[in-house]
Order: sequence, then C-alpha cells, then structure tokens
Amino acid sequence: MHYFDTIAEMGHEQVVFCHDKASGYRGIIAIHDTTLGPALGGCRFWSYASDEEAVVDALRLSRGMTYKNAVAGLNLGGGKSVIIGNNKTPHREMLFRAHGRFVDSLGGRYVTAEDVGTTVEDMDFVHMETTHVAGIGSKSGDPSSVTARGVFRAIQASAFQRWGSKELTGRTVAIQGLGSVGSHLARELHRAGADLVVTDIDATRVDRVVKEFGATAVPLDDIYAARADIFAPCALGGILNDDTIPRLQVEIVSGAANNQLLEDRHGDELEARGVLYAPDYVANAGGVINVYSELTGWSRDRSLRKADEIYETVLSVFALAKSTGIPTYMAADRVAEQRIAAVRGMMRTWPQYPNKES
Repeated sequence: MHYFDTIAEMGHEQVVFCHDKASGYRGIIAIHDTTLGPALGGCRFWSYASDEEAVVDALRLSRGMTYKNAVAGLNLGGGKSVIIGNNKTPHREMLFRAHGRFVDSLGGRYVTAEDVGTTVEDMDFVHMETTHVAGIGSKSGDPSSVTARGVFRAIQASAFQRWGSKELTGRTVAIQGLGSVGSHLARELHRAGADLVVTDIDATRVDRVVKEFGATAVPLDDIYAARADIFAPCALGGILNDDTIPRLQVEIVSGAANNQLLEDRHGDELEARGVLYAPDYVANAGGVINVYSELTGWSRDRSLRKADEIYETVLSVFALAKSTGIPTYMAADRVAEQRIAAVRGMMRTWPQYPNKES
C-alpha cells in the first residue's frame, strides 16, 4: 500500500501510527479534514486481518466523518481512530489510557469517542489522560439512542419520498445488527407499527428483540433476501456489494452502519435497480450530534431535536439528487463539499486565527 499516495488521493491531512509497548496498544489515528473544526470521530476496537486492513478502515471512516459532520451542520472536522486487537479483552484500562495519551499529543486536532468495540467505560479511561474525548459516563454517555432516533427519522423521510407518507404501520423493516443502535431502532420502529425481520451474530440479542417486539428472526446471510419494504443495515460496513445487492427485495435502504457501500459504484447499482438509498452518514448522524452536544453543552432534548432534523436533511438530499439527476450518495457528498468549501473560502479577519485572543 502506497500510504502517501492513498492519503493524498483521499484528502487526509494526517495519519498517526501509535504503539505502546507496556500495554500492547497498537493504534491508528486518521485526521481527514479540519476545515470546519477539530476532527471528531469514534475509536473502533477490532481484530483486523492485517495492518493494511486497519489503515483502510481508519481512512474510510475518517473521511466519512468529515462528510457526516458537514451535512449535519456541525462545526467539526472528520477523524477516526482504530485499535488493533481483541475487543473482548478484560484488560482495558491501560490500553485506553495509552490511547488517551496519543490523542492528547495531537493537542486537540482530534477528539475521540465511542465506536464499534468500545464502551462508555473505555472512554472514561481515555479521559484519565486527555480532555479531548466525548461520550464519557459523567456527560452525554452512550450516544446509541440518539443515533437510532436519527436513523428512524431517515427511514420516515425515505418512506415519505417513496410512498408519499412517513407512516410505517404495516411496513416491514429488515434490521441487520442488534447492538446498541439496532436494538434502539427496533424499539422505535415497533412503536411506529412496523413489522421486523432481524438478525445478529449474537443469538441472545436476537432472542430479546423477538420476545420484546414480536420480530421474525432469520439466519445472518438470509437478511439480504428477506421480503421487506426497508433494509436497515446496523452492523459493519461494505455490506452493499456485488453479492448482496442482487438479492435485495426491498424498496428502501436506510440504516446506521458506516460505509455501507463497498464501492461508490454500488450506489449507482442501487439507483439502477430502483432502490432508494438514504446515504449512511446522513442517516446515522445522531451519534455525532449527541457527542457535539457534550462539547457545546446542549441539553438532551436539544440533541434529540437536532437528530429529528435528519428527516429534513435526508429529504433535501433526495431533492438535490432528483433535480440534478445524480444518485443520492453523490448528492449527499455534494451537500457536504459545498459547506466545507464555503467555510474554507471565508476570509480571515484581524487578528488572524489562531493568534487572536480568546
């Protein structure tokens, strides 16, 4: 992998490789763009098959955070960190304190938070070493309920775009992944009258959702071919690809997972098949809204109100896609890029940032 060519092509500002011998910590921090503010993005803890796979994940996720924060109207840039290893390990304090020290060394250019494989308690360990962390237990905590709220609103917007009504009573939603966000989303959809088809690698999660919400469980690989109106991916990325797209029997894809399209061309494929795609980083922005609320001091109610605005944002992306004749994923990128370009083009006034007095 030609790292400098890759980060130049993807537009990254900085990629940091980190190692702490004492704790066994091996991490990567990727800062994509800080035009709008400090780069914020969660810390993913995962057993990657190779170092290169970890780098690619960090690069893709950090770029996605730039676009997510921009479209959500937040004054934040995009970044992401990954820790390579077994996220089931009970020995977490020193790992995450090491992570906190490396985050702190960046002087506020990157703010870390919870992501796949990490918890609020892990962020509390990070907080022992740096203030550049969000989602800690004493503040906003677990963002999953706000993320799920935003995804629910994105599903409603998609329903309105496709069927002329945001009502979900009698609609069937296939949910892939019943972690914190997927479980909260199942609850929201159940309350709205939707029927659920679900799957997860953890059978206990599936059993719980089946019992609580009357969902129908299917094997992991069968979720793609489930007969449903809406597919809600809420697990890992890259699941919309050459193998899975032809099997879909839905009219809408709208979920919480990051980087759902394996490649951009798969967004074109969904468009060609008449499947309405709510771009993932627009739909799942509730989590970063929750984190932003911690940084700015917003109340929980204000965070939820901001997450509700995802409904209108998704509709605006659909409208731009229709008016310009481009796929929805491309329209979302255009919205983000326009905001970043506008802020980048603003003239600085005296005294010059960052030397102006606070």
